[in-house]
Amino acid sequence: MSLLNFNTEESIGSVYSVDTATLIVKVNELDKLRKLQVNHLVAIQSAKAGQSLIGIINRITRKTADEGKEDGELLEFSGLSNTENILKVNLIGTLIDRIGTKTNVFKRNLDSVPEIEALCFSIEGDNITKFMQTISSTSNYTIPLQIGRYSISENAHAYLDGNKLFQRHAVIVGSTGSGKSWCVANLIEQIAKLPMANCILFDIHGEYSTPSFQANGIQHFRIANPSDLTQDSRLEKGILMLPYWLLTYEEMLAMLLDRSDSNAPNQAMLFSKIVFKEKQEYLTSNGESTLANIITIDSPVPYKIENVINELKRLDEEMVAGARAEKQGAFFGKLTRFIQRLESKSQDKRLGFLFDLTTDEIETNWLERLSISLMACSLQNPINAGVKIIDFSEVPSDILPLVVGLVARLVFSVQQWTMRAQQHPISLLCDEAHLYIPERINHDSASELGLKSFERIAKEGRKYGISLVVISQRPAEVNRTVLSQCNNFISLRLSNAEDQAVIKKLLPDNLAGLTDALPVLDIGEALVVGDASLLPTRIHLNEPTLKPESATVKFWDEWCKDTNKQEITVAVNSLIRQSKI
Repeated sequence: MSLLNFNTEESIGSVYSVDTATLIVKVNELDKLRKLQVNHLVAIQSAKAGQSLIGIINRITRKTADEGKEDGELLEFSGLSNTENILKVNLIGTLIDRIGTKTNVFKRNLDSVPEIEALCFSIEGDNITKFMQTISSTSNYTIPLQIGRYSISENAHAYLDGNKLFQRHAVIVGSTGSGKSWCVANLIEQIAKLPMANCILFDIHGEYSTPSFQANGIQHFRIANPSDLTQDSRLEKGILMLPYWLLTYEEMLAMLLDRSDSNAPNQAMLFSKIVFKEKQEYLTSNGESTLANIITIDSPVPYKIENVINELKRLDEEMVAGARAEKQGAFFGKLTRFIQRLESKSQDKRLGFLFDLTTDEIETNWLERLSISLMACSLQNPINAGVKIIDFSEVPSDILPLVVGLVARLVFSVQQWTMRAQQHPISLLCDEAHLYIPERINHDSASELGLKSFERIAKEGRKYGISLVVISQRPAEVNRTVLSQCNNFISLRLSNAEDQAVIKKLLPDNLAGLTDALPVLDIGEALVVGDASLLPTRIHLNEPTLKPESATVKFWDEWCKDTNKQEITVAVNSLIRQSKI
C-alpha cells in the first residue's frame, strides 16, 4: 500500500517543464500557492507505476501575465503567458511502494523524471510525519544514531546512518553561538554508549575536558604541561608525553632548522646522519642488531637527544690535523646556530612533553603503550574507553599543527600496519580544525607537515578504517582538499558569506538552494546533507546531557552584578607555572 495517498483534487498544480532534476510547476489556485513555503516537500506523479518523485520547493513566484519579458530573474518563465503562479522544484529522490518484501522505500536516485502535466502534491500534515518516520527507519541498527527532530515535522525523530557518516568523512560547521559544540557533545554521548566504540576528539580549547563532561565510555587525556614534568607514571594518569623520537626527520627539521641560514643544508645532513646512527646504536645495544639494519631515519626508534647535541658540538668545534698545524674541521662554526636552536627547544618547559622524558619514555615498548592508550577500546574497561578526549589547550600555538598531526599520523600508521581482517575502525573528531588543517600555510613549515597527515587520512583513510569529522566555525579557512573528501555535512548557522560559499560549492547543484537558509537557522538547528541522511533537510538538534564549557559569556549580565568572581592573582600564578591545575 502506498504511503502517500492523494486525491486528484488535492493537487497543487502540474508539471510545466522538466530539466534533469529541476521542475517548473504551475499552480492554478492562489489559495494553494499561499500555503506553500520554500524548502517544503512535494510529491510528483512518476511515469512508473508504484512510484512517486519527491522534491524540495526551491522558489515560489507570483507574476502577472506581462512579466518575464523585462525582468531577467523571471525571463525563463516568459513562455507561461497564462500562468501566474510558479514553483521551482528540485528533485531529491524516489518513494517506491514496494521493493521485494520491503514497503515504502525511499531512494536518493531518480529512476525516471515526471511527464509534462504530471500532478504535484504538497506533503504536509499526517503525510509529512509518515514520510519522515519512513526515511528515518532504524531497523538496520541495534543502537541507532538519533541527532534530533525534523524541523518540518516535530513528531518525527531524525536519524543518521552511522556507517555512512563515518565511512565517508563528515563536516560539522557553525558560527560562534550556533550550537556547534552541543552537536559534537550529542554525537560523543551516543558514541560513548556503544560497546566497542573507537574515536578520538582533539579538544583544542579544553571545552570538552572539564569535570562536568564525564561519563562511562569517555576517557580524558591532556598533553603534559610544565607542572606535569615532575610526575611519575604520567600515562596512567592521563598525561600524554609525545617523545621527540616519534617525529619524522622532516618534522624535526621543521621545528629546529632555520632554512634562511646558509649552513642549513650541512646542518640538516649532519643531523640526519647522527640521528640515524643513534637509532641503530640504540637497537644494537638492546640486542636488536637485525632490526638495526632495516630501519630508516623516520622509523619510530628511541634515541637520546643529548647524544645528538654532544656530537654536533664536537663537529662544530673540531680541529683536524693540517700540513703544519691543526686547522678547523669541515664543519667548524657552521653548526652553532642549529645547536643553539636545538638546545633552546629541548630546554623549553612548554615543549617538555616532547623533550623532558623519563627512562620509561625512551624504551622500545613506549610506542606500544601509547598506541594502546589511544586506540584500545572497551565499554567495560574505563582505562580503554571508546571515546578518548585529548586536551591540547596548553600546547604552544606555533607547534599545535605539528603535534596534532603527529597524533593523527600515529593512529593512521598503526591502522595501516594492522592486518585488514583485524582492523577496528576509528574516527578522529577534529575540533577547531581551521587551526591545524588550514587552507593557507607557509611552505617548509611545521603546519604543512601536520596538514599532510590529515590530507592523507582524508584521501586514504577509508581503506584502513579511519575517518575524519572536521569541526570548525570557519569552513572558509579549512583545507579544501580535506573538505572535498567529506560526503556528509551538518551545517548550523553560518553568517559569513565566505563560509556559506564554501558549503554551497561542496553540495550538488540541485541542492545548492538549501544553503540560502544558512544565515537564518535558529540556535541548535542544522542543515544536514550527505550520504548519512536520506533526505537533505533542516533538523532541530537534541540538547546533550553532557554540556561542554563553550557557552557564550553574558557580558551585560555579568557587568550588572555586584561582585567580580575573577581571581587575577590565581590566573597570574597559573600563567607563571604554565598550568591551570
